[in-house]
Amino acid sequence: MASTEYGKHMGELKRGEQRWDVYLEGQSDTALGAVRGRIHFVSGQLHKTTGWIFLEWQEKDIHERFAEFSAVELLHFVEAL
Repeated sequence: MASTEYGKHMGELKRGEQRWDVYLEGQSDTALGAVRGRIHFVSGQLHKTTGWIFLEWQEKDIHERFAEFSAVELLHFVEAL
């Protein structure tokens, strides 16, 4: 999944003057035979990360779950971090 150090770039969020690049990181969990995922929000020198909020069988499943979040929900995540 890694296309940058943070993971795959999934787009950007904007609210007023604030802009966040959004990345989805995946990591294999061999003990469970699954993939974990978390979201990174990057704005200049600011970097905020969720915990491992996804646990799915395959990487594509993490992408599908991520796609269920609206921009408003993602903004709520970054504001809560």
